[in-house]
Amino acid sequence: MISTFTVLFDANVLFGIRTSLLMELSMSGLFRARWSEDIHREWMTEVSDAHGISPEVLEKRRLYMDEAVPDSCVTGYEDLIPALVLPDPNDRHVLAAAIRCHADVIVTFNKDDFPEAVLTPYGIHTQHPDLFIQNVDELSPGTLLEAARQDLAHYIAPPLSVDQYAAGLQAAGVPRTAAFLRAAFKDVAATRARAD
Repeated sequence: MISTFTVLFDANVLFGIRTSLLMELSMSGLFRARWSEDIHREWMTEVSDAHGISPEVLEKRRLYMDEAVPDSCVTGYEDLIPALVLPDPNDRHVLAAAIRCHADVIVTFNKDDFPEAVLTPYGIHTQHPDLFIQNVDELSPGTLLEAARQDLAHYIAPPLSVDQYAAGLQAAGVPRTAAFLRAAFKDVAATRARAD
């Protein structure tokens, strides 16, 4: 059964964290992941500018995201944008998409960009991605480890060690998630060693 708890990912989350881990978590059915074409454009521009990745490669990632999580792309929110007031007017499209899809939470690194007083009337709040990921695992223990295991298996050219994978998450601003996964993978390895 798929949850009706709806999460809108801000572009800075899709830019900053391993998108593939978020997609694995999104496919768990524990929440409904949402974003928009404007959010796609924003994270794609950031990735292209920061890492010099070609638009063609990023387009493949965008298509993968939309295909992996059905009904994920929010539409029809543009008419809400002009009436919204936020510290940075460039963030209004994020809130408009959240309102249109009846999001419960906006997962973002920039919580201050979405004041509680503005979000409360819409029944929306913000959550830092590190806390959000931990909350998903608390809701269904083992989900995060399994998602990370699936995600890590994708990295074959070049392969990533668990430490490299966790270090990437820590550098991306989710240190609790990184520490949790380091410890969880270590526990799994120790359990297997004892079994052998």
